[in-house]
Amino acid sequence: MKHFLLSIQQPDGPPPASVDMEAVIRDVAALEGDMRAAGVWVFNDHLLPPDTSTVLRAEGDEVLTIDGPYAEGKEHIGGIAVIRVPDLDTALEWGGRLTRATRLPVEVRAFQRDADQLA
Repeated sequence: MKHFLLSIQQPDGPPPASVDMEAVIRDVAALEGDMRAAGVWVFNDHLLPPDTSTVLRAEGDEVLTIDGPYAEGKEHIGGIAVIRVPDLDTALEWGGRLTRATRLPVEVRAFQRDADQLA
């Protein structure tokens, strides 16, 4: 089994008025329930806005602290889910369900080690 990260790409700013946030919340909660029932769910959560983040950067022997994201962009990671599935095709199916539930792009990326290699 492999672990996959499903990262939700959220545009900066408030959601457009055309987005029914109650429906999004309902659909995401239902999808989490489906993931748990299928035994693929490992972890999921929403992230605070990027202006609450701190970036750490090694400079020689020092570590610099920078407020907010280092890279400027019009999108940021708004939330994540970690799932445990046998292969990429299965991860893409769950990622497809997540993009339909959130109405936002979702990046699907495998972790380097298989789930059974983690301590």
